[in-house]
Amino acid sequence: MVSEDGALPLPWLQAPLQQALTQGRSHALLLQGPAGVGQFDLALLLAQAWLCEARADVAQPGCGRCASCHLLRARSHPDFLVLLPEALREPLGFGAAEGEGGETKASKTKPSREIKIDAVRQMLSFAQTSAARGRAKVVLVHPAEALNTVAANALLKTLEEPAGLLRFVLASAAPQQLLPTIRSRCQPLQLALPERAAALQWLAEQGLESPEVLLDATGGRPQEALLWRNEGVAAKTWLELPRRIAKGEAQALMDWPVPRAIAAMQRLAHDLMRIAHGAPPSYFPRDALPKLPANRAGLQRWASVLQQSARHAEHPLNAGLLMESLVLQGQQAMRPAR
Repeated sequence: MVSEDGALPLPWLQAPLQQALTQGRSHALLLQGPAGVGQFDLALLLAQAWLCEARADVAQPGCGRCASCHLLRARSHPDFLVLLPEALREPLGFGAAEGEGGETKASKTKPSREIKIDAVRQMLSFAQTSAARGRAKVVLVHPAEALNTVAANALLKTLEEPAGLLRFVLASAAPQQLLPTIRSRCQPLQLALPERAAALQWLAEQGLESPEVLLDATGGRPQEALLWRNEGVAAKTWLELPRRIAKGEAQALMDWPVPRAIAAMQRLAHDLMRIAHGAPPSYFPRDALPKLPANRAGLQRWASVLQQSARHAEHPLNAGLLMESLVLQGQQAMRPAR
């Protein structure tokens, strides 16, 4: 959100924020584009602007200083509601989900990655009350594709007939997964990858060493690059990965979350396939990859196995055995073509 000194959390959001404020004409906006570039941050900036009590012009962002902006920053604004999967509430600073009566829900099960009907029912109650501070009422849904079928259909009715001051901002990295009827009731706004120079400068300010390595590794997504660093993936680790897989060292990925480990191998297979076809790599520096092109047929087989494994990455039967198998197949696929 805009701070008291007027600074944005991500500098490359200035232009899309202005576009959303000046061109947004619908009661519901759909922010769409790649994950890891600030969709949620932009959605919060829009909510702050709509609720700001010192804003005199529709093109202005939130002031960052009024009572409303302070309430939003403290996650306690009475006219703001965020719908998040349980798994994202604490990482994004919204605490654990609450049950009936405002009590924190305690569960021994793994936090859900879906937005369920209970959250939408809470939103329906929120929508029926008057705005406490009289400016607007804002519902933020992130990521919108996390709405399960029941929750999406329940949300749809309110999107069709919103109460007077009610506004929605949905953020999605996979808008094609949303119900067509939800997409049709939202005004789409595209958020692109930030310019490389701006992303690298921001990552350097966050203390990343060799920020260009992780920025390339994540496909130009600076927030994802920062997340990787915070979870222990250093630039050196990434640069060493092709060599270690070529040696069959499954230990190189044993400490990684399974979805990320599979995604890393998919990116390696992608780059090796590009080299085999005479194109430059996308995710790894050329000098980190084998000098001789790998066998195309072997790479295609490995890529196919990785794609199938990615479908069950969240719940592998045995993560250790899976990594050993995938790395072994990668080792075989990386052998030079004869």
